[in-house]
Amino acid sequence: MGVMLQTFYWDCPREDGKEFQWWNTIRAQIPALAKTGFTSLWLPPAHKAGNISGPSMGYDPYDFYDLGEFDQKGGIPTWFGTRSELEALIREAHEHNLGLIADIVINHNNGADQQEVNPITGQSRWTLFQPRSGKFPRNWEAFHPNMYESWDEMSFGDMPDLSHRNPYVYAELLKFARWLIEEVGFDGFRYDFVKGYGANTITAIQEYRYLRNGQYFRPYGVAEFWDNAHAIESWVDLANFSNSNPVDAFDFPLREMLKALCDQYGFSLRNLATWETVLQRQPQTTVTFVENHDLRDEGRPIVNDKLLAYSYILTHEGYPCVFWKDYFNYNLAFEGTPNGIAALVGAHEQYAAGGTSTLFLSDDLYIMQRGGYGSAPGLIYILNNRGDNWNGAWVNTQWRNTSFQPVAWWSKTDLNRPVNQSTGADGRGQFFAPPRGYVVYAPISR
Repeated sequence: MGVMLQTFYWDCPREDGKEFQWWNTIRAQIPALAKTGFTSLWLPPAHKAGNISGPSMGYDPYDFYDLGEFDQKGGIPTWFGTRSELEALIREAHEHNLGLIADIVINHNNGADQQEVNPITGQSRWTLFQPRSGKFPRNWEAFHPNMYESWDEMSFGDMPDLSHRNPYVYAELLKFARWLIEEVGFDGFRYDFVKGYGANTITAIQEYRYLRNGQYFRPYGVAEFWDNAHAIESWVDLANFSNSNPVDAFDFPLREMLKALCDQYGFSLRNLATWETVLQRQPQTTVTFVENHDLRDEGRPIVNDKLLAYSYILTHEGYPCVFWKDYFNYNLAFEGTPNGIAALVGAHEQYAAGGTSTLFLSDDLYIMQRGGYGSAPGLIYILNNRGDNWNGAWVNTQWRNTSFQPVAWWSKTDLNRPVNQSTGADGRGQFFAPPRGYVVYAPISR
């Protein structure tokens, strides 16, 4: 169990009027987020970026060890703030038992100090990096192509790609990961653009035995491998083959299914059982999500009834991730009510455990149960894709002679509280959801 919050969106410091104050903005929300039930925060890249055209989101790394303390690339702070403000955020999060996930960008670099001629190609490129932190300086030999490798997995824009097969680069990346965990205080990593380099780098970072406060520490890890379900599964299997601390992956195919559910007229709920997703085969290594910072281009975001998508990921298996812009800017949290993301997060943390079983499935009605595990008793989830009236069915559940109460619900047209339900001695019960809406039922403890 657990729910992640992606604490940023593209150009968020400018869009929210919080330039160089984003760490403080996140920190101010931590007590409320912890109370709601969030368990981890995914932060944007914390290092000093190349900032070629002004402050950037950090996906163009220049100095990995400058977290906003050296005067370079336009000033001392990053676009998000200073190192001391980041460290204050980390302390606040840990005091509220929230984990911190660092977004690390180790495929490419940007903003070099000088051009060099690569003797292998004879071409001049910006590859000489002399960061003011004094750590991890780089020249052409640190990038593709060099004496260690001529083939690049995949490039990102026109930025030079780090050569992970160069022993110096490989060792420096492991040092960087150690520093983030052991000294800065991060608890895990979100690996950006892992298509660009070998999975063995991820395996090494995940497998390393970190020491923090005299204790061995195992970081969490999730990778961005944007592809079809089969390709993602193959990459996860490769990265975890000899790894005792497995890495997860974002389920991009599931997100496309959720977009179809919300935005495609006439979408049949039968697709929920047949759509090829990572969650379908490997729920134990899957991070589910509805939106992220990369889905910002026109036509890519989900534009209709997005709470249907959130109700799905926050009741099913996998590790759900909520998007900051949906929660705060688009006001889908609805804190203090049963009708938004906040209530679904609470339902996830209190009830959503155990295996998933489909109890009913038709074109416009889906009912499933989570079997429960440990202190989480499980739940029943009803999704109604019919837009004109309530919809439900009799189903066989695992619970006999049990009463159920709604703990989260929403409808496009009807926000009235669904009535309590119950099952008989045979476990059968009748469950309904409002028009184009959902209900999460939880068993009432006796």
